[in-house]
Amino acid sequence: QLQLVDSGGGLVEPGGSLKLSCQVSGHPLNSYPIGWFRQVPGKELEGVACISKSGRNKQYPDSVKGRFTISRDDGKNTAYLQMTDLKPEDTAVYYCAAGTPWFTQSVCLMRNQYGTLGQGTQVTVSA
Repeated sequence: QLQLVDSGGGLVEPGGSLKLSCQVSGHPLNSYPIGWFRQVPGKELEGVACISKSGRNKQYPDSVKGRFTISRDDGKNTAYLQMTDLKPEDTAVYYCAAGTPWFTQSVCLMRNQYGTLGQGTQVTVSA
């Protein structure tokens, strides 16, 4: 059974950096495209990064472009989200997700392209 475990969140000051990890078990990571999402209370999940199975294709929304970088290490069965120049509006619970069999790269920031999510890790950006 596929499982994803998110980690690496924490409290950071504005302008700081964090690196989130998504450890995959049950199936090899190279079988899946991976997405990162975030959610604040009362709002829907927002896609913040996605990466294809090959690792060659990545997408980001404008809100994080140039600050967030998604990567994958299939040998370690782990995906990552490096976040820099963090802002208070980046505060949220962050989740990684594994792509479904009908995954389409062009809409990879949409929740419906993914099945299993990790349990989430809290990121708080505050002075």
